Amino acid sequence: MAFSDLKKSSVTNIEKLTKELDKLSEGSNSYKDDRFWKPELDKSGNGYAVIRFLPPVDGEDLPWARYWSHGFKGKGGWYIEKSLTTLGKKDPVSELNSELWNTGLESDKDIARQRRRKLNYVSSIMVVHDSTNPENDGKIFLYRYGKKIFDKIQEAMKPEFEDESPINPFDFWQGANFKLKVRKIAGFINYDKSEFESSSALLDGDDAKLEETWKNQNALAEFTDPSGFKSYEELKKRLSDVIGSDVRATVDDYKAPTTAESQTVNPSSAPETKVTETSDDSEEVSSEDAFSYFEKLANEE
Repeated sequence: MAFSDLKKSSVTNIEKLTKELDKLSEGSNSYKDDRFWKPELDKSGNGYAVIRFLPPVDGEDLPWARYWSHGFKGKGGWYIEKSLTTLGKKDPVSELNSELWNTGLESDKDIARQRRRKLNYVSSIMVVHDSTNPENDGKIFLYRYGKKIFDKIQEAMKPEFEDESPINPFDFWQGANFKLKVRKIAGFINYDKSEFESSSALLDGDDAKLEETWKNQNALAEFTDPSGFKSYEELKKRLSDVIGSDVRATVDDYKAPTTAESQTVNPSSAPETKVTETSDDSEEVSSEDAFSYFEKLANEE
């Protein structure tokens, strides 16, 4: 380009550069992973959608990935990391939680509860009906969920009563749609009314369409691949950066958002050797920080 052309384009150049700066700014503030779907709630905190869990892709045995993570806020910001306990290894947060729990002090147990592990499941789904965003209907996504929904999957596969027939929710032909019903109860999101429909073939059993769906699904191996976990030393340094030298700072400094993948701890039944880290699917009304946390967590998978 000639120097004269450079001078002529000086105005348009800054316009182009400004647009590029806007793109960079948008990218740095966005933690959304478009592979994931989640139900959108109305102003009352309720939501409804119908989804279909999909079978594993070629080369994978299970239609879900299961892993533990930690998410809490300290003076140094957010600690948002996968837990090495997923891989059967020692994790610095779990170790510290056990130390705090074993002191017997309720204040220490409160801190340990707020830093507890969170159980996550990830599956491929097809959105059959999204009442809020109908443009999602028929599309394939990843869906992250917790123990309550996984329990419903297990109940479908292993029904409690003899007059109920087992269903493989992940089967194209003999599976069943899942009606996801979200309610807000006492400030928490509740999935108890969610249920499977009767067994039916997806896409009317059209094998050509089902094969295309199967080939377009996302693999799940990345969520439990050891290469996606930080080392013990890296996590310990990150933990130190977040909580500082005072591991017993004010509990409010470490409040973590509870979500569809959060856990509850029952102090009366928890063993004194560690924090009991089970999972339910209740979700406290999220703050802006909570929203950012989960979007960032999804993006970092």
